[in-house]
Amino acid sequence: MKTILMTGAAGRIGTFLRLELAGKYKLRLSDIKPIRNLHPGETFMRADISKLADMLRVTKGVDAIVHFGGQSGEHDWDHILSANIIGFYNALEAARRNGVKRFLVATSNHAVGFYRCDQTIDHRVYPKPDSRYGVSKVFNEALASLYADRYGMEMFCMRIGNVNQAPIDRRRLAIWISGRDMAQLVTIGIEHPKLHFEIVYGISDNARAWFDNANARRLGYRPQDRSETYAKEILTRDGPAGTSPADIYQGGGHCMSEGGTRSRLAGVPDSAPKKKRPASRSKKVAPKTPVASARKARRS
Repeated sequence: MKTILMTGAAGRIGTFLRLELAGKYKLRLSDIKPIRNLHPGETFMRADISKLADMLRVTKGVDAIVHFGGQSGEHDWDHILSANIIGFYNALEAARRNGVKRFLVATSNHAVGFYRCDQTIDHRVYPKPDSRYGVSKVFNEALASLYADRYGMEMFCMRIGNVNQAPIDRRRLAIWISGRDMAQLVTIGIEHPKLHFEIVYGISDNARAWFDNANARRLGYRPQDRSETYAKEILTRDGPAGTSPADIYQGGGHCMSEGGTRSRLAGVPDSAPKKKRPASRSKKVAPKTPVASARKARRS
């Protein structure tokens, strides 16, 4: 049985994957936060990805690395630099030094978030990051490409949408991926016999997807779940898309935020229709549903 290192294992995606991958692999879980509820086949090694010595220690003796460690959304530049750029370099360099060839990169839809929602894009498009976070994911893909070509490592880059039990709003109908579909994609990344450098999208079988995921299908990906199951409830609650940049660009709110502050992206592109707002509107409180209660999940 293969031993797989999962960095950032205390996070939401790691929590989903631990359940889905149980029994398939020996899981070495790593995070800066402790994980105490270990299951059979799991071990835990604490590590800070911003420290190369820590990464050299935890990457020793594994068959593949699934890298979810780092900052999971927009933040100030110093934090992004430490967690997602220096931290990613440390993980990749430690893998190289320890002879680990197979490396799964958790990149993000935010690496291409400034494409418009009325566009369909594939894995070959030029990067258009929507945030500092998105920039760090473009860096991750570029460094992975270098390590594949220079050192012969095997890179599987997953531009993940939003991993959750169900899509939580209109935007996530396009980018949602279930836990079991995410596990299937990760398993392909670990097991596919012929990988050099690949980019795929981490989404389920979504009718409203902005991404052409033909490259994932070429590698054997057959998603089992679809966001359209939840579409009627979500669209009834959320209504039609507005005209803010968050509704126009695939990156959503990331297109409008910089480390917690509003960006200078203002107004609506000339090509987008302007919508008149009523003078006043009373807010209706939506009833609590499983989908609505999932809003506590992090942004993706």
